[in-house]
Amino acid sequence: MGMIVIALTVVLAVFVGISLGLLGGGGSILTVPLLAYVAGLDAKQAIATSLLVVGVTSAVGAISHARAGRVRPKIAAVFGAAAMTGAFTGGRLAHFVPGNILLIAFAMIMILAAMAMLRGRRDLGDESSGPLPVVKIVLQGATVGLISGLVGAGGGFLLVPALALLGGLPMPAAVGTSLVVISMQSFAGFVGHLGEGPIDWKLAGMVTAAAVVGSVIGGRLTDYVSPATLRKAFGWFVLVMAALVLAQEANIWIGAAVAIVAAIAGAMAFACARYARCPLKRILFDPGVIPRRVPSMQR
Repeated sequence: MGMIVIALTVVLAVFVGISLGLLGGGGSILTVPLLAYVAGLDAKQAIATSLLVVGVTSAVGAISHARAGRVRPKIAAVFGAAAMTGAFTGGRLAHFVPGNILLIAFAMIMILAAMAMLRGRRDLGDESSGPLPVVKIVLQGATVGLISGLVGAGGGFLLVPALALLGGLPMPAAVGTSLVVISMQSFAGFVGHLGEGPIDWKLAGMVTAAAVVGSVIGGRLTDYVSPATLRKAFGWFVLVMAALVLAQEANIWIGAAVAIVAAIAGAMAFACARYARCPLKRILFDPGVIPRRVPSMQR
């Protein structure tokens, strides 16, 4: 592997870390292509190394979120334990399932998650004070962990919507808590993938160090982005990644179609946000936070 390729891989790894620190996800869906297509690792090596990189980076990124009070320990512990079990199981099952099939299915889930995050619901600013829904959290955690372990992804694309939309957490807390869970299940998935091939520990170390730097930057940027803006950005980012995955693993025209639809929807949302009488507001926006035009001053 040439020095130029290594340098490019390390630089791009910084952006992987920023994605994890800022959005609570996106790192793994970027790390696998980075390691496979830029660094030149085979699929099995890329998946295993990605889980290691994302696990360490998420753990470091979670520290700044925890200090800022954006981590819910009880939910992270219950969700994380279930996700670890699912991730280890998924890592073992990955030996028997073609990778492209898993990635295509994951891309479809990404689209559903993006749609939920883009429309979503009003961010209440604080989670429910009722009893912790342990059964629901365990089922969600095990499911997310299983999918994450299978495809070598940290699961932020599924975790953040689950924690924000189903778990009742405000977006900043969902991001911080997801990083704790991602680190737990990524390590479990990595153990499940061991034995599939040798790990380039030197490359893994450099990529991890660069991603950690990025996660610290991303964690600090969270304080300057509103929860609503963060949720919207996350949703559009997921759609773009889904289009790229489908183009690579299924058919380039399928990926292009998803990208075109996303672009049209984005343009419509941008236009509707600026016109009070747009008939699509109820479809494109959260009913609780539909933008309103500020009335002009009376003379």
